[in-house]
Amino acid sequence: MGKKNKSEASVSLLENKLEYKFNNPSLLLQAITHSSYANEMKMSKESNNERLEFLGDAVLELITSEYVYNKYKDLPEGDLTKLRAGMVCEQTLSSCAKDLSIGDFLLLGKGEDISGGRTRDSILSDALEAIIGAIYLDGGFTSAKEFVQKKILNQIEDKELFFDSKTILQEMVQNENHKQKIRYKLISEEGPDHNKSFTIALYVGNKQYGCGVGKTKKAAEQEAALQAIKKLQKK
Repeated sequence: MGKKNKSEASVSLLENKLEYKFNNPSLLLQAITHSSYANEMKMSKESNNERLEFLGDAVLELITSEYVYNKYKDLPEGDLTKLRAGMVCEQTLSSCAKDLSIGDFLLLGKGEDISGGRTRDSILSDALEAIIGAIYLDGGFTSAKEFVQKKILNQIEDKELFFDSKTILQEMVQNENHKQKIRYKLISEEGPDHNKSFTIALYVGNKQYGCGVGKTKKAAEQEAALQAIKKLQKK
């Protein structure tokens, strides 16, 4: 009984972090149950989070596809695919999972726990996808979309969350004229250390193609690269 109460308390605390209240809390409990724990406790294979992760991955891909489709209206299908991949990559999701302290709530086998499973990117990203799947089953697509929008997509502009626009631009420039070089130049750095704003100009050869602003240099570079991509698409 004590263990059950402990699990219920853990689920309740995690719900507060997620800002979503489950109608069926057992779905959230399953979402944080790693296969190592299920095996160790001799639970059924269906009781770990792998099936929910499979579902959550598909839900996340659809929501992110709609997001980039609406936000980047000038980009063709291939570039949208690369942007989406960068936004939902393992590193991005694990970063969001760490912000939500999901590692603290994971049910892991002893060996996995001792070896650092609570901070492992692959385990954290899988757990976050499982949670998305759990929210989808519990509250439907709208609830899942609200969660992804708030806890993942809205974080992208505030962090270096791995948009792939710099790589896309590099490929475009190489295809068009391999002799042209891309150069990023810091224009300004403003604000206190805890809330800086960087402005970075992007040059292809000697011509400026974009100017990005972000809370990190990398974020500003990615924004400048995205502007350059749009200009090159129009040419």
